[in-house]
Amino acid sequence: MTSAINHATPDPRRATRFPVDFDTICETRKDGEFAGKITNISAHGCQLVHEVPLEKGDRVVVRLPIAGRIEAFLVWSHNGRSGFEFERVIREADFAVMVDKIVTVE
Repeated sequence: MTSAINHATPDPRRATRFPVDFDTICETRKDGEFAGKITNISAHGCQLVHEVPLEKGDRVVVRLPIAGRIEAFLVWSHNGRSGFEFERVIREADFAVMVDKIVTVE
């Protein structure tokens, strides 16, 4: 019996997340620029605290050191916290340098 699980595509929700406290500027087409705070990040996405009302599926451009501007779409949102998946995976080498530049929470 064979398994129907596809092991070729990694699940971005299982990616290692790094707790951070990083203020950034984000933007949407409808709301323009707004301030946000990234509270955790992986090469596949991030959690963002913000005051702008967003809905599942909304697209946001997030500004990050090293990776630059990266588009992300909202996967979930609750009480001003939202989980985003990046449109592209941040390369491993760039991600390591970026995490070193962002102050991590201990």
